[in-house]
Amino acid sequence: MNTETTNIIEVTNVTKRFPATEGGEFTVLDKVNLTLGAGEIVAILGRSGSGKSTLLRCMAGLIAPTAGTVAYRGKPLTGANPGVGMVFQSFGLMPWLTVQDNVELGLRARGVAPHQRADQALKAIDVIGLDGFETAFPRELSGGMRQRVGFARALVTEPDALLMDEPFSALDVLTAENLRREVINLWSRDDFPTRTICIVTHNIEEAVQMADRVVVLGSNPGHIRYEATIDMARPRDRHSEQFGSYVDRLYQALTGKEPAPVARAATPAGSPLPNASVGGMAGLIELVGRYADGRDLADLASDLSFEVDDLLPLVDGAVMLGLMEVDDGHAVLTDDGKRWNTGDIDANKHLFGHLAEQRAPLVRTICTGLDKSDDGSLRVDFFRDLLQRSFPAQDLRAQLDTAIDWGRYGELFDMDSTGEELIRTKELAANEGPAQGRMAHAE
Repeated sequence: MNTETTNIIEVTNVTKRFPATEGGEFTVLDKVNLTLGAGEIVAILGRSGSGKSTLLRCMAGLIAPTAGTVAYRGKPLTGANPGVGMVFQSFGLMPWLTVQDNVELGLRARGVAPHQRADQALKAIDVIGLDGFETAFPRELSGGMRQRVGFARALVTEPDALLMDEPFSALDVLTAENLRREVINLWSRDDFPTRTICIVTHNIEEAVQMADRVVVLGSNPGHIRYEATIDMARPRDRHSEQFGSYVDRLYQALTGKEPAPVARAATPAGSPLPNASVGGMAGLIELVGRYADGRDLADLASDLSFEVDDLLPLVDGAVMLGLMEVDDGHAVLTDDGKRWNTGDIDANKHLFGHLAEQRAPLVRTICTGLDKSDDGSLRVDFFRDLLQRSFPAQDLRAQLDTAIDWGRYGELFDMDSTGEELIRTKELAANEGPAQGRMAHAE
C-alpha cells in the first residue's frame, strides 16, 4: 500500500444529465465534489438511483460529465482514464476465451507484446489465487472464481486506481466475505501497485469493513449528503461496539429524510419504483405497526436476521406511497399506513390503488395512457419503448414488473390473456357483467 498524499482522481462540481423519455433531461448527479487520495480506500454508499455507478463511470472516463471536471493526477480527462482498472458486478468474461486470454484483454488493447502480456497475466493470475486455472474457460469456474478473473483483469495493468462497482453482490455470502478479505490483504502488501481503491456499494457493513472513508450519496438528484472517516485498524471486528456505531451512523445518513424533490422527481425516470412487492410492503407495515411509537429499522432487520440494506426497497416503496415515514432510521406508520394495516381486503385494494395512482409516477403514467386510449388498453411494449432511454434493460423489466404488480393489486389495470396488453380495470369491469360491482369499487 502506498502512503503518499497525492490525489489520484479529483471530481470537481460534476453534474450529469441524461435525456428523459418525457422530453428534456433528468439530472442523475448534481455538483458532486470528491477526491480519491493515494493510500486510501473510499466507499461510495447509496440507494438504488442515487447515481453511484454513474459517478464511478465518470471517474473512469467511460462517460463524460455534463458539467464539471474529472481529473487524473491533475489532468482533466477527455476520454478513458488511463490510470484505472475496473471490476463490475457482472463478471463480464468472454466465454470463448480462457482465463489467461481474458486477463490479457486489457494488455492486448494497449498493444503490449505477446510475451510480456503472458508474463503479466500469469503474475496477476497468481496474485489473485487462480494459478493452475490459466487454460480453464469461464463455464468451468464457480462464481467466485469468475470474479477473481475479473479482479486479475483489472489489476494486470497495475492501475493507479481500482474502481469496483458492487463487485461482491452477485456472490454468495461466504464467497463474498472471502474475496473482501483477500482484497484487503492485497491492499496491505508493500508491493501492491494500486494507489487507491474506490468501491460502490449499497451494503453498509461492507463499506465499514473495507473503507477508510465512506461517502453517502443522496438521491433525486445524486449529491453527497454525508461523509465519514472509518478510524479502525484492520482487520475489523464486525461485532465490536465501534464497528456497530459506524454502521448505525451511516444507516441514519442513508435513510434520513431527503430534501423535497424537484418537479422532475414526479416522472417515471426521475422517481423510479423501488423493487418492492405488495406482499413485502404489507409484511413490513405489519411488523412496524406492532409498535405504537414505530420501530428502528436497524433493530427490525436484526430481529429478522437480515442486513439493514435488505429492507430498503420495501421502506422506499412504503415511503413513496405515503404508508410510512422514516426519520434517522426510525419508521412510523402514517394514518394511511395504519388504515392499510387494519383494513379488510377490498378496502386495502382500494386504498393501495388510490395511493399508487397518485404517488407512483410509472403507475400513474400507465393509468393515464390507458385512459387516453380508445378502448382502455395499450400494449406493454408501448411503455417499454417509452422507458428504454431512461433505464437499462434489466432495470426496465424490474420497473414494469413492479408497476404491473402494484396496478393489478390496486385493481387499476390488468394484463390480458396473452400477457402483451394492459387493460384499464373499468374496461374489464364493463365487459365482465357480474364482476362489475367489485371492479368499479377500486375506481
